[in-house]
This record gives sequence, C-alpha cells and structure tokens, in this order.
Amino acid sequence: MNEQSVLVNGCRYFVRTAGTGPALLLLHGFTGSSRTWEPLMQALSGAFRMVAVDLLGHGQTDAPADAARYSTSETVGDLVTLMQGLGHDRFGVVGYSMGGRIALSLTMMAPVHVTRLFLESASPGLRTDAERADRVARDEALAAYIESAGIEAFVDRWEQTPLFATQASLPEAVRARQRAIRLSQRPRGLANSLRGIGTGAQPSWWGRLDAISAPVLLLTGALDTKFCAIARDMAANIPSALHITVDGAGHTVHLEQPEAYIEQVRQFFQEVEV
Repeated sequence: MNEQSVLVNGCRYFVRTAGTGPALLLLHGFTGSSRTWEPLMQALSGAFRMVAVDLLGHGQTDAPADAARYSTSETVGDLVTLMQGLGHDRFGVVGYSMGGRIALSLTMMAPVHVTRLFLESASPGLRTDAERADRVARDEALAAYIESAGIEAFVDRWEQTPLFATQASLPEAVRARQRAIRLSQRPRGLANSLRGIGTGAQPSWWGRLDAISAPVLLLTGALDTKFCAIARDMAANIPSALHITVDGAGHTVHLEQPEAYIEQVRQFFQEVEV
C-alpha cells in the first residue's frame, strides 16, 4: 500500500493507494480516515485501483481554520482535482455516512467523472429549510463542544450515540481500532467539518435524485431502521438505484458484517467495467 501527501487547491491531502485496475475512490465517515478502508483495500486491490482519502479536517489531511473551506463545493472540487492528478478522470465512488453524502454530492455536481456509486448508510441531506436550520444549530453546538472539551471527551460521548449501539457487539480488537482512529483526530478539523459539510450545511439533493444516470447501490444494515427508510425513499427516486439490506448490521455495515460488505462492493463494481 502506497501513502502520499498531495497538494490540492492549497490544502495537503493524505492519500493511500493500492492495486491496479479500474479506479475506486473511497470516502470515510465523520471521525474516520483512510484507515477505515484497509480491509476493503486488502481484499479488492487485485481487481481495482483503490484510492482512499483522508477527507479535509480528518486523519493526516490539513484542517483549515476557515470552515467555509470544508464546504460541499470546495470538497467536491478537491476530490475531482485529486483524482485527475492521480490519473483518473472517471472512477467509481464508495462512500460511508458523511463520505456517502460527499460521494452523492460529487455525483450530482460532477457527474461526468462518476461511473458507479456505492452508498453505505448515506442520505441526500434534509428536505426542508427548517430541518436544515435546526441541524446547523445542533452541529454548531457539537462543534463548540469538541473545541472546548477535546477529542477524548468527545469520542466518549460520540460512541454513546444510539446510531452506533450495534457496535457494542463487535470484537474488542475491532472496537479498539475504531476508537484509535477517532482519537487520532484534531478538534479544529472535526468542528469545522461539522460546520462546513455537516448534514445541515450541505445542499439537499432530494428534489434532484432523478437526474442521476450512473448505477447506484444503496447499502444499509437491517438494524439501522432510520437509514433503511432513507434508502428506500432514495431508491424510489433514483432511476438506476438498487437498495440492499444486510442482516445483523446497523449503521456501520463495513465493520459489523465485513465479509458481506466486501462482497457487495466486489459484485457491484465488477458487473461492468468502471
């Protein structure tokens, strides 16, 4: 596996690459990093060129002081420039949670570059102005808490979020690795990520999903009822979408049912050449 730091529009992005073949861009969730994808990269690098990115404010990528630098439009522009710089003008995209929202935004804003889209536990944003305003206020409160309390206190709180309750049954080594990734983050990076590209700050794509022409797979854990419902609604609005649920998993299918997750990624991207 190769690791490198790439300058993109004035910010340094940390990137891990492995394998040969059609390119797949891998986008982690909030508090994650490119390390999230190591099992997937190890399993599929024989068939694909895997590009895992530390998103802005996460991992070893820069964490700018200006929250506007984290915006959806800035992030999408960075990712397209990054992939083109690595020699990939067209590529498949895999995104989890926050990374799934970014992957969907990339597909909406720069569709010429995306061949196929694999979304795990993702959403198109919030439907109404009122919902978005409420979420922006809640994300700002959480961002301020991260900055004042520090990473360890935040991670302790974050791990108690009901969305992650199903992770309690994971093997201790898996939970420890996930916690280590979270603890490696920086307060400013996480706080400004919430402010710049949180669910309330991003555009809502609900009214434009029918414009997507690329094949889309929506993957959710059967125990994650909230995101199963979101995925059903998305599948009803995206002409080329398929929604698959995985038994015995909640929000983090890639952690809770890794073998099933890897097989879904493999099958989806091997259906046609990407």
